[in-house]
Amino acid sequence: MNFTRRGFLSASAGLAAMPVLRSAQAAVPREADIVVIGAGAAGIAAARRVVAANRKVILIEASPQIGGRCSTDAATFGLPFDRGARWLFNADSNPIGKLARGVGVDVVAAPIGQKIRVGRRNARPGETEQFLAGLVRANRAIDEAARGKLDTSCAAALPKDLGDWGNTTAFVLGAGATGKDLADLSAIDKARAQDRSAPLACRQGLGTLVGKLGESLPVSLSTPATRIVWSNREVAVETPAGRIAARAVILTVSTNVLASGAIKFTPELPKRQLEAAAKLSLGSYDHIALMLSGNPLGLSRDEVIVEQSNSNRTGLLLANIGGSSLCTVDVAGSFGRDLSAQGEAAMTAFGKEWIGKLFGSEAAAAVKSSSATRWNQVPGVLGAMSAAAPGGQGARKILGEPLGPLFVAGEATHETLWGTVDGAWDSGERAAEAALRRIGALKDSEPEPTSERQRGRRRKVRSASPED
Repeated sequence: MNFTRRGFLSASAGLAAMPVLRSAQAAVPREADIVVIGAGAAGIAAARRVVAANRKVILIEASPQIGGRCSTDAATFGLPFDRGARWLFNADSNPIGKLARGVGVDVVAAPIGQKIRVGRRNARPGETEQFLAGLVRANRAIDEAARGKLDTSCAAALPKDLGDWGNTTAFVLGAGATGKDLADLSAIDKARAQDRSAPLACRQGLGTLVGKLGESLPVSLSTPATRIVWSNREVAVETPAGRIAARAVILTVSTNVLASGAIKFTPELPKRQLEAAAKLSLGSYDHIALMLSGNPLGLSRDEVIVEQSNSNRTGLLLANIGGSSLCTVDVAGSFGRDLSAQGEAAMTAFGKEWIGKLFGSEAAAAVKSSSATRWNQVPGVLGAMSAAAPGGQGARKILGEPLGPLFVAGEATHETLWGTVDGAWDSGERAAEAALRRIGALKDSEPEPTSERQRGRRRKVRSASPED
């Protein structure tokens, strides 16, 4: 039985990838109007907005490639494999989707086929109804907890009578949707998340699209920011290639990188901002990619499978990606983090074991080649997408507060579209608007960009009834 992606697939839009597209290498200038640090979705959006305002910008990126946590790998399997973010959302208003045609990328509505496995069989209609009913009750319980005075964990709010579907519900709403277990997830943050509906897929890969949107920008690759010297009046960025004096800086690195101290600040960042970054640490979400021989699973194109599990040792299957024989088993949360730490061989072994458990040993034996992402170990990423800890929902607004000429952007600063490429892009444009206003490049009366569509549309993530 099929059911909606709402509340079920939001994690697959989570950001967790290394980029594959290179941009034209720009020399590091001695000065610029605005320096953007990080060439992911937020950084690319910010730099594009500054260029549109006819101001001098330099986009510096620590890695040798652009795209950030959006990545399309076309080499490993000979077809587009998004190693991180897969989908855009809210097709009617998504600005990135509207830009795709101009850079030669095809964007289409994502398939919606989904099933639940109970052991070696598909769930019966009654079982699916029971699971969905429990999912609705769990969402409502989290909403109710979010109305309280204390920002409790989602786990504390979860109904205690979910029976055999308790672990599956916890995975779908927690690790599978945010990269964190429900015990580590703010109920208010979850409840305030905007609906991730009408998903869009890119035929050439979402990482390809994001990378192409940054190709024309002045980018300096393999150029990490090592120190930011700032005051209320001025700011400068130090890199191995030299020092860049600027009128404003937009910082788009992940919360884990920011909290790691990889970039030094003089003076140090206020404790308020550092604590906010810590409360918005990245969850763990990885893809175990398996190229099969034929279609031994008997599934449709881009079909999604979860199982009735009895523990957190589970995953999410995306089968026959783009009509190919490539499948991914996604692992997340504390289990995914522990598995990733064991290395790619252990991850691949689990993927084969899990496929075999649900579809038989013949399916596991049909695996011809494999690859696994390990984003917790990537120095410039250190995880997947941000997810607020219990009591930490307010940290998103704090993290995004301007500090004189210093502006922070990224999906972690978006209060309703956190964990998505959409939120990262919108935050980059917002930060660019603020930075341009600071340097006098925009008039106060100038309207906000159209991508601010998200404001006021805080529809909550839901798992809908079977009729949806």
